[in-house]
Amino acid sequence: MSKFDHLAKSLDELGRLGRDRRLVTRIPNGLQFRQDGHTIVNFGSNDYLGLAQRQQQRSAYVGSGASALVCGWTDHHERLADTIARLESTEAAVVFPSGFAACSGTMATLPQAGDLILSDELNHASIIDGCRLSRADCIVYPHRDTNTLQNILSTQRSKYVHVWMVTDSVFSMDGHIAPLHDLCDIAEQFDANVVVDEAHATGVLGEHGSGACEALDVKSRVPVRIGTLSKAIGSQGGFVAGPRVVIDYLINRCRTLIFSTSLSPAATIAAIESFERLQSEPELRNRVTALAKEVRLQLSLPPVSELEAAIPIIPLMVGAERKATELSGALLKLGYYVPAIRPPTVPDGTSRLRISVSAGHSDEMVDGLIEAINQVR
Repeated sequence: MSKFDHLAKSLDELGRLGRDRRLVTRIPNGLQFRQDGHTIVNFGSNDYLGLAQRQQQRSAYVGSGASALVCGWTDHHERLADTIARLESTEAAVVFPSGFAACSGTMATLPQAGDLILSDELNHASIIDGCRLSRADCIVYPHRDTNTLQNILSTQRSKYVHVWMVTDSVFSMDGHIAPLHDLCDIAEQFDANVVVDEAHATGVLGEHGSGACEALDVKSRVPVRIGTLSKAIGSQGGFVAGPRVVIDYLINRCRTLIFSTSLSPAATIAAIESFERLQSEPELRNRVTALAKEVRLQLSLPPVSELEAAIPIIPLMVGAERKATELSGALLKLGYYVPAIRPPTVPDGTSRLRISVSAGHSDEMVDGLIEAINQVR
């Protein structure tokens, strides 16, 4: 239709740049799937502990039927929130229908007019969107650049009522860990609040699996922590943990919580079961972190810190977009799915293959992936 010609032109331009995307039908089977009649080993999932593949209890309604404040907050939701608060060593927690809703809603709600948000340039899109919705001013600082943060606050702190420093703890496309110690030091120096999204660290890092803040011993210094239930926890949904007053404020003011149907009770029960497994099966965390280190070693990737080496996100930098998609396609033909990550998800010239390892991957799967990568690159 002529009224949508501008959309067609935009799509054509994406195709010219090699950035067009499409939905692909896949039939899942554990950490494999069937695609076009072929069995593919999946190295693109965020199911870091393999818990999404386990049989979960289904003795609950699929739909909650209402928003949390109307009548969609069940005893299962309350139990899950209490479980998260204990794991995070905070006074309270609240559960959202998605991790995106948790991040965007929190950043749109807590910082207010007269406040300043300082956001890492590689933060997740949900954080970025929340910052855009907030009435606070927002400055995006260069990735993990604490010197710039220090300079900004040295000159501008007095202009604002409250300052909110927000960061991913583990950056989803690079596997980098935020400089949380330095951020906490700066926050204390300038009377700022630190908000950390633990989406890719929950269940993986820390002695008890609560994330990077635990692993780096800064839990008591980071008042507000956000997480997801859809990655290592193997369910769906998101959460925010923090002081009771913060959680109560979100319950009363956060639009992505108030005006969304609450998390499915079935997903809630599945998440509770997975949190229990975090404590009863620590070997899952040990397995996935050991695999991450082994893959980095076998691929001769640049050295990183001991903690970053344990992150199950392993970027294989390529550079050119078409080269990344070609390599991903070649691996698919060999029976391995490794997604090509391209702009605008990552900056121009930094396209990559993003390997995600899971405790559910067998040694044979990982060895086969390494052999396939060495064959095509």
